[in-house]
Amino acid sequence: MSESPVRLPLIAQLYEQYLDSQNSQLFRRDVAQHYAPGTLERLGSHPHRKVRRAAILALGQLGDYSSNHTMGRALLDDDRTVRTLAEAGIRNLWNRAGNECQRETLAVAARMNAARRWDDAIRRATEIIDEAPYLAEAWSQRAMAHFGKRMFPETVRDCHEALEINPYHFPAATTMGQAYMELENYISALESFRRALRLNPDLEGVRIQVVRLTRMVEDA
Repeated sequence: MSESPVRLPLIAQLYEQYLDSQNSQLFRRDVAQHYAPGTLERLGSHPHRKVRRAAILALGQLGDYSSNHTMGRALLDDDRTVRTLAEAGIRNLWNRAGNECQRETLAVAARMNAARRWDDAIRRATEIIDEAPYLAEAWSQRAMAHFGKRMFPETVRDCHEALEINPYHFPAATTMGQAYMELENYISALESFRRALRLNPDLEGVRIQVVRLTRMVEDA
């Protein structure tokens, strides 16, 4: 996108102030005083990259799951900083879905996965799925725990569910590719990794897997 010579919206100035101060709380307060989420979503496709950076940063800090589409498109922006902000911000949106109790349980499931306590993570994620099966992140967290327990068909199933609910969920596409690799289904693994790259082209580890698997499939 080309840089616009016209006067930029106020959010560009707020972004510059944030870069100088690194005060996230002040940035959130000032943005919230002047911009509604819908306006931030529109600014996420502004011709000037500084405005897009500011809008995507703000949505990542202030937005909710309704901004998922805007953040998902920003993962494909031609400005690397916008893409980086979108990758961090979209994960924040996913973790804000659901009610307070569901979000707390989801955070526990994520901590259990980080601690490799797979059974506890599965139990917590399943609690959310039973109550709110529309929460993609719960399916994704359970998929991660299933993968940790080497339950690969279950991993694939849960990743499919996550992607059906949230088509921008590149971690689910990546995990699904890894599970297919373990199942020695290399064609499906390649398709899954390619899907992850279409959603988030900055996944360098996934890109390496695509190159390797493409050669493997072509040589088979």
